[in-house]
Amino acid sequence: MPNKRSGGGLTGTQQAAKFLGVSVLAGAVLAGIALPAAGALGLAAKGTVEGFDEIPSNLKTPPLSQRTTILDSEGGQIATVYSRDRTVVPLKDIAPTMQKAIVAIEDARFYEHGAVDLKGVLRALNKNAQAGGVSEGASTLTQQYVKNVFVEEAGDDPEKVAQATQQTLGRKIRELKYAIQVEEELGKKKILENYLNITFFGQQAYGVEAASQRYFSKRAKDLKLEESALLAGLVQSPSRFDPVNDNEEATKRRDIVLQRMADVHDISQEEADKAKATPIALKVSKPKNGCITAVKGSGFFCDYVRKTILNDPVFGKTEEERSKLWNLGGLTIRTTLSPRAQAAANEAATAKVNKTDGVAAAVVQVQPGTGKILSMGQSRPYGLDQKQNETVLNLSVGGKMGGTTYGFQVGSTFKPITAAAALEKGISPAQTFSSPWKISVPMASYRTCDGGPAGGGQWDLQNELQSEAGSWDMSSALGKSINTYFANLEQMAGLCETVELARKMGYERELGKKLKELPSITLGGQESTPLDMAAVYATFANRGTYCTPVAIETVTDANGKRIKVPGSQCSQAMSEQTADSINQMLKGVVEDGTGVQAGLQDRDNAGKTGTTNDRKDAWFVGYTPNLSTAVWVGDDVGEKQSMFNITIGGQYYPKVCGGCLPGPIWKIAMTGALDASETPGFNPVSIPRGNDKEKDEKKRDRNRDRDRGDEDRGRGDDKPGDGPIPGISIPPDLIGGGANRGQDGGGGGNWP
Repeated sequence: MPNKRSGGGLTGTQQAAKFLGVSVLAGAVLAGIALPAAGALGLAAKGTVEGFDEIPSNLKTPPLSQRTTILDSEGGQIATVYSRDRTVVPLKDIAPTMQKAIVAIEDARFYEHGAVDLKGVLRALNKNAQAGGVSEGASTLTQQYVKNVFVEEAGDDPEKVAQATQQTLGRKIRELKYAIQVEEELGKKKILENYLNITFFGQQAYGVEAASQRYFSKRAKDLKLEESALLAGLVQSPSRFDPVNDNEEATKRRDIVLQRMADVHDISQEEADKAKATPIALKVSKPKNGCITAVKGSGFFCDYVRKTILNDPVFGKTEEERSKLWNLGGLTIRTTLSPRAQAAANEAATAKVNKTDGVAAAVVQVQPGTGKILSMGQSRPYGLDQKQNETVLNLSVGGKMGGTTYGFQVGSTFKPITAAAALEKGISPAQTFSSPWKISVPMASYRTCDGGPAGGGQWDLQNELQSEAGSWDMSSALGKSINTYFANLEQMAGLCETVELARKMGYERELGKKLKELPSITLGGQESTPLDMAAVYATFANRGTYCTPVAIETVTDANGKRIKVPGSQCSQAMSEQTADSINQMLKGVVEDGTGVQAGLQDRDNAGKTGTTNDRKDAWFVGYTPNLSTAVWVGDDVGEKQSMFNITIGGQYYPKVCGGCLPGPIWKIAMTGALDASETPGFNPVSIPRGNDKEKDEKKRDRNRDRDRGDEDRGRGDDKPGDGPIPGISIPPDLIGGGANRGQDGGGGGNWP
């Protein structure tokens, strides 16, 4: 039974005959000619004809996946990202020699036949019959284009790609019907243009423009004859004829194309021979894809932009829609990144912390009033090579946006929020508390938002040094970061009110975790991220108005059409008077408090240090009226280590403190990012002080240990202690109020 394969299917000759019948039928249908019984044309069954008629006639041509370009705020390129490295160009921007070469080698009669080349089908049928199998195809360039559309539509799904390329009669018939439609609707020139833009040329290059850039580092319109022939030859087998890896095979294939061009009279034999004698001269441009190629250390910011598009509902209601938008590409994304600020953040992050150190540094900057993220820098470079100390973990953000799972405990950088909550309630900055260096506070004296106690038992806490005992007002307590003062102030301001204000200012825990209503929040016992903290402090700089951080200014698609982007949402979190007062008090931190090493000399600036239990995290968050910067230093790999007796950036630290390492990093970042000609000031307000506070502070400072390290270490536990410290008594008016306690909801504008 020579007509049957061992598996019972049709032979290659029978399949070709069957395809020929359908091809003739298709041509007749297109011409409007009614044919007699299908059997006369060699069709296997009537069902094949009916199946052909039932195929939808509208080919859904997907937009071609292209590269996306990410720009900084000044229009400079940060990176290009793509799933297909492709730049679509019109036919007029493709060299005529390239157009002729691809037609000559792939479909020399392209301009003479319709969607189906019946002469080519007969020729292929004859050769395949002689060979006893499929040795030559008969697909026209139009049919190849249709197949490429199916492949493009399949994307990176292996199963769909296999279905789009399977060698079956059914696929060929479907391909044929769509080819007829394409020929009728697009015309030869447009088909050729589309084909040259969709075809894969190897080396990750899709379309002739990308291929020209990859192999020759030039535009497709500038290709020479021998270069055009080389690219045209690649289409049949991009890997086999790859000139980068096999010059000999590529040369043979190129010369076949050149000869074919001469045979069909596109060029003279003399031109063909001259081109054949020219050695292949590549000028290869390596693929530059993804945030790993981002310039000026902006890989982490680039990845944040990618995560924004993949996560924000503005770019699509479903995850699938957003993913499709990103993978389709062709976008031009103009971001908020400031080249100057980014350079400063990179310099700062690496100036004091080496990439090989056991700890890392993160620097992020936000513009008050707009929420624009101006920079993201880290001491470890962006990348996948761990041997080179590279990482893709963005330490400035939370897990959803490519960072740490929950963020980091913020230590005493939270204390200004408690102070602001107190001012909002009408409590004066002159409010004074006297206490020993250790206290034990009843948990029941703190009330949650539902009116219940914050817990049972006692909360035990202490200041950094034993010398930090005595009387403090709000300014001095912020300047010296007195833990006991803020435990008392939080009780007076209200735990619920403090937590609610923190939320209004953008202080969040990652992965949807709500802030816990525990007293230890005032000492920074709950996690946040450097980006969130920069935005929180930008609220103070912006006179009480919080603006959500944003990284994208505009997005346009491949056709230049604007796509909606998420804008910053601004809301008043506190009164201007409260913010102005915090600004004045935090100026004291950098002038003569724990952050003196960070202070800028040429402009108004304010900030706060922070260090968590066992010095596992160290912070400095500060700002001017026009820039807010957060700096974090800590262990970013595995179990977090304590930063005692440690060498970082080549310098030995007996104990790392917020003012001695993050503070100087902050100063470098701010100095580099700010324009010396722009020096706006804070709105001046008068801050009332407790009785004889300045005199008391000078006397106390003389007794303080000048080499004490850091004054701002808070208790980082969310879980309070179990019992009181023996021998400690609390004055009756220490917890629960005082003569200066204001009414609930006060705006904080009139101090007693």
